[in-house]
Amino acid sequence: MMQPRRILVALASALLFAASARAGQLHGTVKNGTTGKAAPGIEVILIQLQGGMQPVANSKTDAQGQFSFDNPSLGAQPMLVRAVYKGINFHQPVPPGRSDVEVSIFEPSKDPKTISVASRIVFFQPSGENLTVGEEYSIQNNSQPPQAYFRPDGNFEFVIPDNAKLQQVAASGPTGMPVVQAPIDKSKGKYAIAYALRPGQNIVRYSYEVPYTGNAATVKLATVYPSARLLVVASPTMQVSGDGLQSGGQQQGMSIYGRENVPASTVVAVSVSGTAPPLQAGGSESGGAQGAPEAQSAAPAASVQSIPGRLDVLKWPLIAGFVGIFALGAMLLARKPVMAVAGGGVAASGTATSAPKSNALSQVDAAVGTSLDALKDQMFRLELRRQAGSISEEEYAQERARAEKVLRELVRG
Repeated sequence: MMQPRRILVALASALLFAASARAGQLHGTVKNGTTGKAAPGIEVILIQLQGGMQPVANSKTDAQGQFSFDNPSLGAQPMLVRAVYKGINFHQPVPPGRSDVEVSIFEPSKDPKTISVASRIVFFQPSGENLTVGEEYSIQNNSQPPQAYFRPDGNFEFVIPDNAKLQQVAASGPTGMPVVQAPIDKSKGKYAIAYALRPGQNIVRYSYEVPYTGNAATVKLATVYPSARLLVVASPTMQVSGDGLQSGGQQQGMSIYGRENVPASTVVAVSVSGTAPPLQAGGSESGGAQGAPEAQSAAPAASVQSIPGRLDVLKWPLIAGFVGIFALGAMLLARKPVMAVAGGGVAASGTATSAPKSNALSQVDAAVGTSLDALKDQMFRLELRRQAGSISEEEYAQERARAEKVLRELVRG
């Protein structure tokens, strides 16, 4: 009778053999999400993310919308598949170990009613003589039939204050893959990006700096689209007040202020003062602006998009100092509904429930013993697994609940 140890060794060897057999091969299908049919004759490009983001193979879908690639890097490192349809790039990440993928393309729409802004989160972080402001928009596309909202001259607009200096812009669709954008200058502080906003939830993030003389500034937040919710987040050591803003207390160690149903063409003046400890990037991997690729400014107007140089740029938050804020704050706060509480304030709702412990949760527990930054890194990796499709929704919910519970305990000290 075979000993248990030998059985485990045999099983492990079989799994390794199966994995090695799949390595280097990728089979996929391109589907038109608008028509629900397979998409034949679509140009498909395999892109290697590590070591400089290079196209390594080209193909076209057959009559059934299928394609395949053979490349030694497949299965061993993160890759990306790009499908080009009517001049628009549609991307799908291919994490290590994945041997099949489905890429969704959509018919384009130029109707601005295709999208709506669900929330807008604004983060303030002092940086010497400047105040760094990071903004994140949650954009919902509920079009029926499903279409991608896109205009080559810019289909999402935003405005920064007169004395602000724009730093970087990025956007991501339901796949969670952030794409650095080349901002289109519309003059007088107004910018636009040409990015296909797909059915489902999309995110647009950008950051800028304003003078912070004497550790004080008034930032005028101009709205282009009506927003269901405005959240302002800052360190508890800072003082924040503004038009219609109500205090919602603290969440995850940050002070939160909110305002519901901000109309379009509204300017919300927010007064900020005080200092705050610097934010540190979590984990040992590179992040921030240094980890993000330059936008392809030479690309045709119909495809003003670029792809991140590495899959792990899902961690970067537009600038290095915002890793903790965008990765942790946006992930936790944007998904918790803000509701009125006694006294006119707002508070983030949502409670975590206990869940069985898994390997990922053990990693989270180990991270707690190291630092809050390491825990944030683990939480973001969990989000990456979900976006990559390597974890079920049930497992994701269990692990996220456990991680949030640990995080709250850590913040409380």
